[in-house]
Amino acid sequence: MLTPTHEFHRAVGIPRSAAIEYPYGRPVGEAGDRDGQRRVLQATLDVLAGAASPGEVRHLPFTWPQEAKATKWQPPDMSPIVKANLDAIKAARR
Repeated sequence: MLTPTHEFHRAVGIPRSAAIEYPYGRPVGEAGDRDGQRRVLQATLDVLAGAASPGEVRHLPFTWPQEAKATKWQPPDMSPIVKANLDAIKAARR
């Protein structure tokens, strides 16, 4: 499993993890960065294939290229699921 929260996943018994220090919501990298995403996914598969024991955690050697607070989290357009359920979401927040 690729995760930014390896301590939690180890505690709940995930058998092996590739830990990455990327912001939540962006575990494979920046949107549109196909090469970077491919490198993260390949490194994750290498960890999963090469883990020698249950509970093993390996930290991937990638760093986020900017301050996490500067990351634009939301796409410019609302997702179709959110758009279809917007009234229910607003009502639940009241």
